[in-house]
Order: sequence, then structure tokens, then C-alpha cells
Amino acid sequence: MLSPKGAAFLYVREDLQHLVDPLIVSWGFNPTPETTTGSRFVDLLQWTGTKDPSAALTVPAAIRFMEEHHWDAVRTKSHELLRSGLEQICELVKMPPLYPLDSDFYFQMGIAPLPASNLAVLKSRLYDEYKIEVPLVQWQDRQFVRISVQGYNSQSDVDALVAALHDLLPQVKI
Repeated sequence: MLSPKGAAFLYVREDLQHLVDPLIVSWGFNPTPETTTGSRFVDLLQWTGTKDPSAALTVPAAIRFMEEHHWDAVRTKSHELLRSGLEQICELVKMPPLYPLDSDFYFQMGIAPLPASNLAVLKSRLYDEYKIEVPLVQWQDRQFVRISVQGYNSQSDVDALVAALHDLLPQVKI
């Protein structure tokens, strides 16, 4: 929601709440009759000790910003840019997309397959030579580029990534 780190909130369907445990254990781990809410989920997650609430207090401003800047339209434009980038990369590497590009499997973040490459060298050269910071991941025996498109990205950003991959992939193949 474009708010500061730490301002997120978590929603979990009631029937799945028993599957969620906090990363930080605090007051609610051993609730007393005076401190329990009646819900183990809430008890475990609502209070983690001393905390600066500043980030959470920015959430209303983030929501207003999104409303004022027509964020549904921004998200749609971002999705279109991402789809264009995924299509271009799949064409470049001559590999099929991992999911139908006209589906709702992704919206503003997606992955495209890459040929077997030295990912450390590719990542370094993308940044050093093209000033592009993008996650490159190996999962099992496959490699991918993860693209995330936000309201501040443009077609020229997508084109720059595709052009850089065009230049570098032949040089970093394994």
C-alpha cells in the first residue's frame, strides 16, 4: 500500500488461523484470564512488546494517496507493463511463460524463465553496466527473473531490462 515498512496488516480466514504462528513470541504466548482475548490467534499476534506505531499510523495516508491517484488504474497499467515484459523476455529466450499471460495468476509481479546462466555474474553486470536491480532466482534446475512493476515504472524501464538481457544472456550462459 506504499506505506512504510512495518505498516502492513495481516488478515487470515478464521478457519486457517490455527496454522499461523508469530515470528516473535511475546505477551500472548501464555495468556492469563486477565490478558486473553479469547482467540489464540489474536493473543499471539496482537502484542509483541515495545513497538513504535509510527509506520502503522501512516496507513490512512497511504490509502488516501491511492484513492487520490486512482490506484486501480495504476495497478492495471502496471499489470500491462509486466505482461509486456514477460512476453518480451519469453520471446527473447525462446521459452514459454510459466503461466498463461492472460490469466489472473499474477498482477504486478511475475517471473520469466531464463536459460542456464551464471546468475551471480548476470546480476552483477545488470547492475554495474545497466543500473538494473532485479531478482534472479534458481529454483530446482531452472532459472528465472522476477519482475515487479509499480506505478513509477514505465515502458522504457521494461525495454531497458529486455535490452540488457538481450546483450548479456549470450555472454553468461553456462
